Amino acid sequence: MVSSSSKTIDRLQKELPVKQDTLLLPDNNSTGLVLVDLVNGFCTVGAGNLAPKVPNGQIAQMVDEATKLARVFCDKKWPVFAFLDSHDPDVPEPPYPPHCFAGTSESKFIPELEWLEGEANVTMRLKDCIDGFLGSMEEDGSNVFVNWVKSNEIKAVLVVGICTDVCVFDFVSSALSARNRGILTPLQDVIVYSQACATYDLPLHVAETIKDTIAHPQDLMHHIGLYMAQGRGAKVVSKVSFTTQL
Repeated sequence: MVSSSSKTIDRLQKELPVKQDTLLLPDNNSTGLVLVDLVNGFCTVGAGNLAPKVPNGQIAQMVDEATKLARVFCDKKWPVFAFLDSHDPDVPEPPYPPHCFAGTSESKFIPELEWLEGEANVTMRLKDCIDGFLGSMEEDGSNVFVNWVKSNEIKAVLVVGICTDVCVFDFVSSALSARNRGILTPLQDVIVYSQACATYDLPLHVAETIKDTIAHPQDLMHHIGLYMAQGRGAKVVSKVSFTTQL
């Protein structure tokens, strides 16, 4: 028997389709990789309030695909920008419970990506808000992400991470708006790799037991996140390949 949630997702995919292409990256690549919140507090089982409580297939696939991409980009010395969610425990970020506490393992890279900390081509940015673009603002008005795009002459960014419909979408939306205003020259394209993105799962029957909490079905919200990103002007791809193999 097909579940009602599966029927809903099937209907959404028919009525709100996400057009997904294949991205081919040449050796003379001008694309930068953006990793959104691949930290323990969101991805490692039991590592915090918003981390999965049990192993999760969608998150596991995201971690695997993002790790493969990061390895290729670093082996080729291509630019990588990594957002790491990091919060003061005493400063709330409604509507979410306290999470990814600064100075703890929650705000650090997942084990699969700890090696990125020693890579010269990787720029890391701790962020204390949902939107990484806003989280890149400095007190003097400059923006670390904008500077990264300009200094590396990046024409496209390939975005992966968690959550598809929250931090990934907010960053993508802001980056596209900044591009349209000419703030991110020479950036032309913002690309979301669907297989390397994931979101969290909070069924209705569980949400109803938690104060001020709404349901968040994983597969449904992942699709909606991709659809909304595409609606903002992002390109969505389901496969990334390279002209040469390492």
